[in-house]
Amino acid sequence: MEKNIQSGKQLSAKTQLSTTPLFPLGALVATPGALDLLDRNGANATVYLSRHQHGDFGTLCPDDAQENMTAIKYRFRVISAYDVGTERLWVITEADRSSTTLLLPSEY
Repeated sequence: MEKNIQSGKQLSAKTQLSTTPLFPLGALVATPGALDLLDRNGANATVYLSRHQHGDFGTLCPDDAQENMTAIKYRFRVISAYDVGTERLWVITEADRSSTTLLLPSEY
């Protein structure tokens, strides 16, 4: 089990949920493709940003979710993936926490 960085709570590798943000998002950026995907599906970016910041990394396998918890602890890049409609949305927070980007895998 990994500890929540800010509160010290024990988190399971499976759920990775926290009631408090685990890291700052920095400046928020979205690519045209990500904005179009969200618009076409009537989805709000805030939902995905909140899930990302609170340890719900979406469709990542357990090993990748655990890597994100390590990345939070040691200030590496944090990556989440969410299914929006029939497409995938990535949310990436840079290691220095200066920015978080919403983008499509094809825009990486």
